[in-house]
Amino acid sequence: MGWLADFKAFALKGNLLDLAVAFILGVAFAAVVTSLVNDIFMPIIGAIIGDEDLSARTFSISGVAIGYGAFLAALLNFVIIALVLFWIVRVATRLQRQQEVVEEATLKDCPYCRTEIPIAAVRCPNCTSQLEGVAAPA
Repeated sequence: MGWLADFKAFALKGNLLDLAVAFILGVAFAAVVTSLVNDIFMPIIGAIIGDEDLSARTFSISGVAIGYGAFLAALLNFVIIALVLFWIVRVATRLQRQQEVVEEATLKDCPYCRTEIPIAAVRCPNCTSQLEGVAAPA
């Protein structure tokens, strides 16, 4: 039964669970983005170029059909998905930077132990040093 305990320890590790959740969310997100591209953007592009189904466009060379429309549809899907992901990452990065600025504004380093403490602290909770230049609360 040692292998069962080892497998349980492996399967229930925090990193593995985090990875599984991220994978499932990624699959769900991919479905949303694919639907956005296929159900919203591609019909708009089809209306603009005057063809409802871009992927059906072909031409023939010596009786052989070349389906350039399918390639163009796949290329457009890629470009649109890349743009949507770029915008999402850009917004997430900006939000993360704003959060870091807020955190920086509320914390300072203890001059003695160099751990982060609240700006208003008069005594370090980590090393218990009295902080100089900070007035004690009245």
